[in-house]
Amino acid sequence: MNIHGKKVVLRALESSDMESLRSFHNDPAIGQLLGGWSHPISSEQQIEWFQRQALDTHNLRFAIDTKEDGFIGVSTITNIDIKNRSAYHGIIIGKKNMQGHGYGRDTVMTTMKYAFEELQLHRLDGDIVEHNVPSYNLFVHKCGWKEEGRIREHAYRNNRYYDRIIVGILKNEYEELCNQQDYWGRKTAEPLKS
Repeated sequence: MNIHGKKVVLRALESSDMESLRSFHNDPAIGQLLGGWSHPISSEQQIEWFQRQALDTHNLRFAIDTKEDGFIGVSTITNIDIKNRSAYHGIIIGKKNMQGHGYGRDTVMTTMKYAFEELQLHRLDGDIVEHNVPSYNLFVHKCGWKEEGRIREHAYRNNRYYDRIIVGILKNEYEELCNQQDYWGRKTAEPLKS
């Protein structure tokens, strides 16, 4: 089953995506924006990683596809906690010519729709390196996530430490955002005030 947004389709990662994904991972500009430690990986390492993902039921990784340019990145729902109905979400738009055209927003909205409406999760968590202003604007200003805290001087980039910003969103906040923006075209009527 593919997951359809307004601009993107989230689908299963295929072995044919691995070379592009490896090029995204090995791009120094993208590595600077990620929260974890980034290092070059070989095609063999990429294939081994892909084969391990097939057995992983607590982490979902989707290819982001567009009509215009095919595979442009990855959206994740990881560390799925069934008992507490929570998970971690992150995205990478690896094709730079596709950044800044609304694909990131639609990817986050589509991933939230799947997480909250299909998986019935209660909350999603994420984190953003302080200097990654585009991701902060995407999650907080465009997609309704809340800044919940900071881990001070957590990420070392370009001979400097940056804070790690912890963000999250609850299912009811996602629903309220969708209703306010009529994102999925199914706005519910405002309750009558007495």
